Amino acid sequence: MKVGVLSFQGGVIEHLNHIKLLGHIGIEVKKEEDLNDIEAIILPGGESTTIGKLLKVTGLITPLKKKIKSGLPTWGTCAGMILLANEIEAQEEKYLEAMDIKVERNGFGTQIDSFKIRKGIKEVSDKNVELVFIRAPYITEVKETVEILCEVDNKIVAAKQKNIIVTAFHPELTDDLSFLSYFLKSTPGEI
Repeated sequence: MKVGVLSFQGGVIEHLNHIKLLGHIGIEVKKEEDLNDIEAIILPGGESTTIGKLLKVTGLITPLKKKIKSGLPTWGTCAGMILLANEIEAQEEKYLEAMDIKVERNGFGTQIDSFKIRKGIKEVSDKNVELVFIRAPYITEVKETVEILCEVDNKIVAAKQKNIIVTAFHPELTDDLSFLSYFLKSTPGEI
């Protein structure tokens, strides 16, 4: 399977390495042509405002949005979750507006408030999964079409809707490949 990773900024190399470990091909996505051969895409963590600006400057925002809305399996981690949200708390500017969620940027605090925990996510693994939160957002509202996959401290940190999965945490910063495996095994258009 050819899996794209939006490659402007953030945890790009970590995602590409994990894709390779599972026997798939990782493709860096930086321009519209890079979308042609991929079967899924990961929007990595990083700084959502910077990535959002680069999506606009490169002209990638509209074709990427069309691909996602057409059913391209998509996984947004941390900043990727913010990029995919229909609404962002206290912010008028939106980016891909592909998922019926509202998010709070840096909801868990600043860089020094980063943390790790282990938690069970039954859809993903029968074991506890390590969750790494770095200046993490969380979901404050979901529409009825969104399935909540995980909560931490009564805050939604993972969800799915049709072909889109989002996580506030960074599985790519661990040795655990179960979340990526869950994403890649999902049927296109119906994660």
